[in-house]
Amino acid sequence: MFLAADKGDINTIIGGIAPDWGPFGSLGNEAKTMIQVVMAVAILLCLGIAVWGAAKQRIGATALRDTFSAEQGKGLIIAGLTGVFIIGSLGTLFTIVYGMAV
Repeated sequence: MFLAADKGDINTIIGGIAPDWGPFGSLGNEAKTMIQVVMAVAILLCLGIAVWGAAKQRIGATALRDTFSAEQGKGLIIAGLTGVFIIGSLGTLFTIVYGMAV
């Protein structure tokens, strides 16, 4: 009888998904943790900008009838969510660019 998942475990699956840090692979664990913390803070900041933009759009569109504030809120939402996407994909982008260079 042959078992397909005889020797594997969850770490095999997760290890295949996790990035290998590309050019930053030689950094120590402390440096990797600092990069992760900075990226997490930047993502939270971008999400805060998006939430602020949503509140500004909602208040400007309904309560105050201020179209300028509503348009500015839309811009903040787009900027915040774009920042989250870009920061979230930096690891993948660095790995791809580094892999193409090697």
